[in-house]
Amino acid sequence: MRVRKLEIENFRGITEGRVVFQQHTLLVGGNNIGKSTVCEALELVLGPERLYRRPVIDEHDFSHGDYFGDEGGLREIRVRAVLTDLSDEQLRRFFQHVRRWDDEALSFIDEEPDSLQSADGDGIVWALPVIFIGRYDREEDDFIGDTFFDHPLPELDELDEDERASLGAGRAQFSRVHKRLCGFIFLRALRTGSRALSLQRGSLLDTILRLSGEGAAEMWRDALGALQDLDPAIGEIEQLKVIRENIRTRLGKFVNLAPGEDSAAFFASDLTREHLREVVRLFVATQPSNHSVPFAKQGTGSINLLVFALLTIIADLKEDQSVVFVMEEPEIALPPHTQRRVTKYVVQQMGQSIVTSHSPYVIEQFDPENVVILSRDGNAFSGAPIDTASVKPKTYRTQRRQFAEAILSRAVFVLEGQTEMVAVHAVSSALERFRNDYSHIDLTGVTLFNAGNDREVPRYAPIFKALGKRVYGMRDKLNAPDAADATENIKSFDEFWESPETGIEQILVKQIPTRVLRRFLDEVVQRDDYPSSHPYVAEQVADDDLSALAAKVLKARKGDAFGFGYTGTLIEQCQSDAELPAFIRDALLTINEQLHEDPELVLDDGESTLPGAAEPEE
Repeated sequence: MRVRKLEIENFRGITEGRVVFQQHTLLVGGNNIGKSTVCEALELVLGPERLYRRPVIDEHDFSHGDYFGDEGGLREIRVRAVLTDLSDEQLRRFFQHVRRWDDEALSFIDEEPDSLQSADGDGIVWALPVIFIGRYDREEDDFIGDTFFDHPLPELDELDEDERASLGAGRAQFSRVHKRLCGFIFLRALRTGSRALSLQRGSLLDTILRLSGEGAAEMWRDALGALQDLDPAIGEIEQLKVIRENIRTRLGKFVNLAPGEDSAAFFASDLTREHLREVVRLFVATQPSNHSVPFAKQGTGSINLLVFALLTIIADLKEDQSVVFVMEEPEIALPPHTQRRVTKYVVQQMGQSIVTSHSPYVIEQFDPENVVILSRDGNAFSGAPIDTASVKPKTYRTQRRQFAEAILSRAVFVLEGQTEMVAVHAVSSALERFRNDYSHIDLTGVTLFNAGNDREVPRYAPIFKALGKRVYGMRDKLNAPDAADATENIKSFDEFWESPETGIEQILVKQIPTRVLRRFLDEVVQRDDYPSSHPYVAEQVADDDLSALAAKVLKARKGDAFGFGYTGTLIEQCQSDAELPAFIRDALLTINEQLHEDPELVLDDGESTLPGAAEPEE
């Protein structure tokens, strides 16, 4: 089973929205776009343990915090999911509620005329529609919510008044048992609260215990009996024996006790099985200490991996049942190699994986057709797979790491080489120091993309447009005619700058004042890696010769081997924005102005929720 489509109404920051999922899906979008909201909407409609929480929803789960509609009516949270790829067992259990679904048109065919004629056509499959409905209950002064089969819908005129007013308006309940058959698993970004690795109802360990087979009832009975039957008994401790005797003697003056010494006794506890669920905790010993401690005393990364390991056990216990595995920001507190390992496992082993992430090490594990871009247009929220017609798989694979970073950005600035990357970043840092009205490219969400050479820059414009990004380009003046399709590709840039010079070094030395070039040479000549082929003695080099010498030094020390080195050092010598190279400076100011005019500009990392809407600790 997998989730094919999700529709959301009035939940958190989403008034109305739709997301289309692939078999494996990476959800990407800007900060506050609603990635976490989508994950939690999936849990509302499919999570078997979600309804253990009380209340299931609250005031802050409603869009804009408004749970009263017009004229005093009640607004409802609605989350609809369409589930496809049903197993034989799922079809058998849900046969009364499935519908024929056109997987290309993303619609039920019985909504179209002459639908029976196309029921067995290509791309037509069985699908199960389900819906979560939540609202405020006036009589109970509380919030209620439950999940229902969304087909067949009851005829309203056949329902009595109470049935029509009920939460599901006569729909059949999609129960916890049904949800377990669907195999939904949710790994949150931070699942380190008190419930995560306890045995409380609905916890991960409780789920494993339940899936492992029968015997839970006997387990609790035996555990409670063992606590009472400790040998030696707690009451045999010398100090407690004295107290017990005094109590028995004194209590016997007022109460008719049973005969024998056991008429007053100490036991380890009066726990019930519910008490045990609260207090039993998993202890773990990790290297180098090898001492067992409660899981909560482990590091954050270890805790997250423990949770992930338990979730994979749950997936294995479901055996041939397909698992829908939702994973939110798996990179938290994990090193890159572990991020890759966790993501690869999920993609390879789960029936469907739905992942949100800000890590390129996670994102690069997904092919472009599995990337779903989330976006907003006014109150409308949507998520659809990217148009892969413009993103060739070979190009994506060869530049996978850069694409992973670009996917996370609001805009992409395509440059021709490493020296240009260093120069643009350094000029942006300088502008941030010199101007209060400028935000660094890192803050405005601009990714710098190294195209490799000047002729490759134009080809990336339509690619990043297909990803829904603003895209900017910059390159040197060409020495020969451009590629045939370059002119058309350049039209896809939001802005494109071509240098009047054939090399970045000439832009730098011609547009930076002589006094700055001298400060630069005075600085770098002291370095061990200064190119000896271009000697510099301050007293012997006239101002008119500084430009040519600085260009030779920059060219001799360009490229990855010297990193920020020489180009960055030159720009660091600038003491005002007027001293910065105008070609790069003006381009960055244009980008900054355009992005700040965009109402979607966000400078923090929070998800779009109302105050107080944080996830309760587990």
